Amino acid sequence: MNIKKSIVTIVLTSVLFVGCKEKETEMAAKETAITEAPKVKKEIAAANLQTASFSVEGMTCAVGCAKTIQEDLTALDGVQKATVDFDTKLATVTFDKTVQTPEKLTTVVEAAADGKTYKVLKMKS
Repeated sequence: MNIKKSIVTIVLTSVLFVGCKEKETEMAAKETAITEAPKVKKEIAAANLQTASFSVEGMTCAVGCAKTIQEDLTALDGVQKATVDFDTKLATVTFDKTVQTPEKLTTVVEAAADGKTYKVLKMKS
């Protein structure tokens, strides 16, 4: 009977230490995200501004697909603004033409998720 109690105690103690370690890691990651200064985007000269509009095929939801693509595009250097409308399947990106190109934008969109889900069509810039 003492052996069973010892084994149970060891297992519970192990679970407690592992669980606490994972929570500490999660908390440290959250603290790091909070304390990091937000990235400040450089001002883009009006002469270098270009807008590209294109259709994005393969989106299945507004929150997971459209929002993820929009965040990926907005995070790029040289992108001033990006919007992705799930209902119309239309993305519009305002960017610095000396830093980004429509081809690079296409690559980022099509690489999102597994790299096979999204397709860019009808690129207009």
